[in-house]
Amino acid sequence: MYTSLDAMRNDVPTDVVDFLVEWYSDAPSLRGYTSGSTGVPKPIELLKSDMLASARLTNSYLGIDAHSTLLLCLSPSYIAGKMMIVRAIASGAQLVVLSPSSTPLVGLDVAITMAAMVPMQVAETLRQVDGEAQLARVSKLLVGGAPVDDVLEQKLMTLPVETYVTYGMTETVSHVALRRVGETCYTAIGDVTFATDERGCLVIDAPQLSGRRFVTNDIVQIVDACRFRWLGRYDNVIMSGGLKFCAEQLEAKIAHLIPRRYYIMAAPDERLGQRVVLVIEGRPYDEVALQQLRIELSTCMSRYEMPRDIRFIEHFAETSSGKVKRQ
Repeated sequence: MYTSLDAMRNDVPTDVVDFLVEWYSDAPSLRGYTSGSTGVPKPIELLKSDMLASARLTNSYLGIDAHSTLLLCLSPSYIAGKMMIVRAIASGAQLVVLSPSSTPLVGLDVAITMAAMVPMQVAETLRQVDGEAQLARVSKLLVGGAPVDDVLEQKLMTLPVETYVTYGMTETVSHVALRRVGETCYTAIGDVTFATDERGCLVIDAPQLSGRRFVTNDIVQIVDACRFRWLGRYDNVIMSGGLKFCAEQLEAKIAHLIPRRYYIMAAPDERLGQRVVLVIEGRPYDEVALQQLRIELSTCMSRYEMPRDIRFIEHFAETSSGKVKRQ
């Protein structure tokens, strides 16, 4: 326990100290940044009252209190890191602070009640010889910031860890819904409710936040007022020959065929309006491998869904959380 900010400066990363200085200032808000997944990260003012309200909801939902131990292994420059600190402040829980790394649990010998990680950190931890044992030290794990692929989700389902995939954004000061790994629906926390607009995109009503109503670009299927299934991003819808395709749904169909990272996007087409394009990370396949891939794609995609082009990019651009920027 530290009695002052000065007492902790030598032991805690500078960005955490900077956040605490800003948090305990008299200003009602602090500066944050959007994820940058669809462009350059944009500054946003975050009300401290909203952040406390969000933290209290998560703490209540997951049973976090003064007897809990939370792990901060994400940068407080972004909302996920900021909110882990605020959850500790709101609950009185102990906060273990580590500098962000791809394998944050290496050498950690304390039991963690709750941690938040991006999928890359979880995947890299599981690649360690004792990766499963490392993760087993965490009772509740929040995974967000980037999509969780099927392979990683299947691994997480076998572990004795209560793992949730998060849904939220900087504007909603972290998540407003959680999905237990292995389940298909995101469930609201607190009194949050969901609807859709005329595009089929999610509309969030979050009465605990000052903004309250948030219109997203996420295409969803509403199950009821408190649950939804995520289908994809409106930005990634492909209109080809009068048919509408959601890129993320097409990607899910072929996940078992491509061992590298990949995504599906639209490209202009004079006849179809847009055509489906598959983009794969790394060196190009040779002709034999490329032909074999096309044959395999045809077994799980209709003729209208089939990529008209297959392109290769040596290295995908990423956001700070490891989310691929579609180019």
